[in-house]
Amino acid sequence: MSLFAHYLSLPYLLYGTWFTIEVTVFGLLGGTLLGSILGAMQLSRAALLAGFARSYAVIFRGTPLILQMVFAYDALPHIGLKLGAVTAASLAIAANEAPFIAEILRSGVRGVDPGQVMAGQALGMTPRVLMRRIIAPQAIRTMVPALGNECVSALKNSSLASVIAVPELTLRSTQLASSTFDFFSIFFASGVMYLVLTGLASALQLGIERLLDLDRVMKRKRPVASAPAVIAPITTSPDAARPRGEVVIEIKKLHKRYGEQIVLDHLDLVVRVGEIVALLGRSGSGKSTLLRCINQLERWDAGSVLVGGRQLGVAADGRTLSPREVAGARANLGVGIVFQQFNLFGHLTARQNVAGPLVWVHGVSPVEADRRAMALLGRVGLAHRADALPRHLSGGQQQRVAIARALAPNPSVLLLDEPTSALDPELVEEVMDVIRSLAAQEGLTMIISTHQLRFASKIATRVVFLADGVVKEDGPAREVLTAPSNPLTARFLRVIGADSAAPVGV
Repeated sequence: MSLFAHYLSLPYLLYGTWFTIEVTVFGLLGGTLLGSILGAMQLSRAALLAGFARSYAVIFRGTPLILQMVFAYDALPHIGLKLGAVTAASLAIAANEAPFIAEILRSGVRGVDPGQVMAGQALGMTPRVLMRRIIAPQAIRTMVPALGNECVSALKNSSLASVIAVPELTLRSTQLASSTFDFFSIFFASGVMYLVLTGLASALQLGIERLLDLDRVMKRKRPVASAPAVIAPITTSPDAARPRGEVVIEIKKLHKRYGEQIVLDHLDLVVRVGEIVALLGRSGSGKSTLLRCINQLERWDAGSVLVGGRQLGVAADGRTLSPREVAGARANLGVGIVFQQFNLFGHLTARQNVAGPLVWVHGVSPVEADRRAMALLGRVGLAHRADALPRHLSGGQQQRVAIARALAPNPSVLLLDEPTSALDPELVEEVMDVIRSLAAQEGLTMIISTHQLRFASKIATRVVFLADGVVKEDGPAREVLTAPSNPLTARFLRVIGADSAAPVGV
């Protein structure tokens, strides 16, 4: 035991430990940098870049690290590139770790809910803002355990550097054991040293995970601010000043297909200021696709969509806008959207979900954005849950937060995609009450995709029935729901229980 303790403090082995740390750190830093580049290339839409990154991964994941070290130290000098042992070992570890880190980064980014990305796009976030504020914070939390595992793996793999004469811990342990023949005590001591190093790496990983633990952070609740009586508008959309009855959305010959399936078949539709249009139709009739096309979240094959006389995504000279320019145009368009699956940002509280986009997209001061968020959450009855994460809210509460977020930039048109279909029956009424209240108080133009006939009958001023990608019937809500003229509409209403729909009073 005394010899074991002696070897643990022996400077000869401690210096070897330092070389182990040096090779590992430089290798991981280089691997992270190169892996980030390879991950970005794989996520790129450029086939050439993605193909290069995948080819690199096949080569360096498919060959042993020890061979790569020998190549860097012994083969590169033959082409005029002579590296020191530590540099060669660090380079080999970096090159070997890069494809693994790239896959971790790529899977982390891909693992973020696409619905949240779509919600960010709908709110006018540029690709850069989306990555910084929505994707990266969530991806990093999921990547930390895997990156910690790679750190431990690199630390252990650094022992292979002994084959190219790096005086790291394994080589020095071997040399010392060869001269003293005390193999057990020396290798046991070096094993403990490796265990300490890997333990420190694991502790760092757990510390970072704890630091990023949202539930722990949210226990420090902020005091709920009092909501102002009046919500000042953030922006003034050109459509906000339009008189009631004027055309705000004009859709001409809109055609959209997914492969061989035609979803929208040269559809025409006009929506005027102040109308509350209920889109009815069976699943797959194109309701959700139509809403996404209006906000340019979905590209179409032919036709045009004009909002306030402007086509999103196209400049005045006909030039197709870049993703960044589309984001700016979408932010200024004055069209909000509420998704069927809520699509709240999972790493942000209810308050932050509403206030964040105002700061990042519209340039509102954090104080004013927070004040407006609290006012809107108060309006939908959730001021007391302002600091709750989405996963701690019920479905009805999440949908109300989503409505508050869509209202925050003061849109003139609000699109709602099946706002109650993902809710339990007892939660439907609370969301219906919020939307009905908004319709009465705000005077917003609304287009609501729904299967809830009672919902449509109480809120809509107009019903549009879609089938086979076209408008089959369009008219005042009372007339369409009580006396449809098209047989397809009548059959649809009968199947889903039109008899129970209360008469509309509009």
